[in-house]
Amino acid sequence: MPPDGPVMAAPEKQLRKRKVADAGQGPGSPPAPGFDPAGFPACLRAGTFWLTRIVLLRALAFIYFVAFLVAFHQNKQLIGDRGLLPCKAYLQSVQQHFQGRVGWDAVSYAPTVLWLLDWSHMDSNLDALALLGLGISSFILVTSCANMVLMAVLWVLYMSLVNVGQIWMGIPASGNRVPGDFPVPSLDSVSTAQEDPHVPDCSVGLSMADFQNHAWSMQPAGGSRVVCAVWSAVPTRGLIKIRGDQCWRDLTCMDFHYETQPVPNPVAYFLHQSPWWVHRFETLSNHFLELVVPFFIFLGRRMCLLHGALQILFQVVLIVSGNLSFLNWLTIVPSIACFDDAAVGFLFSSGPGSLKDQVLKLQKEEAQEAWPTLTHGPGRVVRQAVNLALGILVAWLSIPVVLNLLSPKQLMNSSFNPLRIVNTYGAFGSITRERTEIILQGTASPNASAPDAVWEDYEFKCKPGDLRRRPCLVSPYHYRLDWLMWFAAFQTYEQHEWVIHLAGKLLANDAEALSLLDLNPFADRDPPRWVRGEHYRYKFSRPGGLHAAEGKWWIRKRLGPYFPPLSLRDLRGYFRSRKWPHPGPTQRGPAPVH
Repeated sequence: MPPDGPVMAAPEKQLRKRKVADAGQGPGSPPAPGFDPAGFPACLRAGTFWLTRIVLLRALAFIYFVAFLVAFHQNKQLIGDRGLLPCKAYLQSVQQHFQGRVGWDAVSYAPTVLWLLDWSHMDSNLDALALLGLGISSFILVTSCANMVLMAVLWVLYMSLVNVGQIWMGIPASGNRVPGDFPVPSLDSVSTAQEDPHVPDCSVGLSMADFQNHAWSMQPAGGSRVVCAVWSAVPTRGLIKIRGDQCWRDLTCMDFHYETQPVPNPVAYFLHQSPWWVHRFETLSNHFLELVVPFFIFLGRRMCLLHGALQILFQVVLIVSGNLSFLNWLTIVPSIACFDDAAVGFLFSSGPGSLKDQVLKLQKEEAQEAWPTLTHGPGRVVRQAVNLALGILVAWLSIPVVLNLLSPKQLMNSSFNPLRIVNTYGAFGSITRERTEIILQGTASPNASAPDAVWEDYEFKCKPGDLRRRPCLVSPYHYRLDWLMWFAAFQTYEQHEWVIHLAGKLLANDAEALSLLDLNPFADRDPPRWVRGEHYRYKFSRPGGLHAAEGKWWIRKRLGPYFPPLSLRDLRGYFRSRKWPHPGPTQRGPAPVH
């Protein structure tokens, strides 16, 4: 093992090698380690993955860090003791469905370490899980050191949050489809607990848990699983599109996507104005990158490198053109495995004693067959046994995923086992043609129906509201409430009861709920007497047009009420029936925390 190196980032004295036809001493091969006929520093040889593993670990640790940061900042307001959908109530409903016992059935339905903790202070439990995840991911990010135990702990911690996060951790599963966009599968194939109306819907879809197999793939001797993850994720996205909305086959989807995606950014505003032929090229390029390029992996080293470069470039374009959380950042991670040490060596310094220098020495020792015999150590045997067992498990769990991939009725963003080790993935199988928004408003008027009642808008952190506010740019960070408001606008408040819970908290100037917003019009004032939801259609303004000249990024048209004016008195029975604590009014409203 190289001295002073990241000891846990690689297996004992064993190079990760890819079988490459031209990796030997052919005319196109790089010089062997230490061979320096012109006096220049030696080049790394292709086929080893010591430095690649370090890049992989740091990339995955960065994604985990962001995910746990989002959880730490928002979990208490969303699923805490007084959250919009308290996870304590969710776990209690699961427990009651299984005859009040915390047995295997309950735990397998919602696998989380919270079953083992005291529920009297759920906010503290949620903070503890998030902080522990932040600490471990920070350690890996800074040191590049990790082993199977640390990666497994990160996986367990985040899965524990996802499995009680309900709709906040993914796409809301209300029936089998959210009108206008993502086809969402039923969870009946996962658990029978969904038959109980008192058990809230779980979430499936765009969440980090749906990629947890990547965390296992980063372990030493797991390179083949990373390549499988790279190949399986991308064609799944392409197939779900080509089998989905007609606009993907007509090459017209990009005419709408930039404007109607969940949370547009400023670049999306300008990309939306592109000529029609640019949008056709974008859609056609999407099909090429998702349906053709993945097969490059099997065509040798150079084509594999090309695949990795194209996929990363594709994800960077998506990152630049929209706020899709850390989804695209996470999709980049397995593509890094396409690059060996010779390809990523430029990322590391070449000084004496550096990591790059140590890998050069290791490659030289291997070329000279100077490796010590260390084939039957107990640690190596245990590692190989664990990797073999994990490989068999993943292969077994992948059977329904592969069958789904081949099915003409392919499900999108679905899990086939409670641990979500292997899943189906696909985004934007269908595209909305117009954008609708819910605008929450409050008034201090004693009569909500009075013509002179002044209604003031609440502003969210990122979702469109104020017509003159520039679209935000926050990726890879994620505002979960803003994301779910986009879905709620497709349906009614009866299908998204948490919207009414949020309205009740605004009526009380609840500090926790207001921390999720950007503007509270009743800051440092008495709370509103009434809160209502208005339904609007939003469109980008045209650059150079009348609205853009007035500084407006958006134009909007009122469609009607989303929910009628509500007061705290109106909501008393509603809250009681759902066992939500009734918010008591405060005298002065806090300003949102930025």
